[in-house]
Amino acid sequence: MTAYVVFTRERTTNQAELDTYARDAPGAAEGHNVSFLALYGKHEVLEGPTMEGAAVLRFPTIEEARRWYDSPAYQEASKHRHAGAEYRVFIVEGAE
Repeated sequence: MTAYVVFTRERTTNQAELDTYARDAPGAAEGHNVSFLALYGKHEVLEGPTMEGAAVLRFPTIEEARRWYDSPAYQEASKHRHAGAEYRVFIVEGAE
């Protein structure tokens, strides 16, 4: 069943680190069946705390999403995301 990885950037702490993440993270998608559905475009918070931005990635299964997230390439890139901002990240199974 389709799965989505959702990132919400709560607060930037180091823009240079986020710039490095933005440069390196796309390469981590090589070899993974991922579609980028939303990448930090214009957004509107309807309920809950504000956020700076969001990204939504689609994978064929939760297992494939975890393979991508746990991959050495993404884990290396994510070090810069962790150093550059506070995030909430989760995987959710799609409705079919």
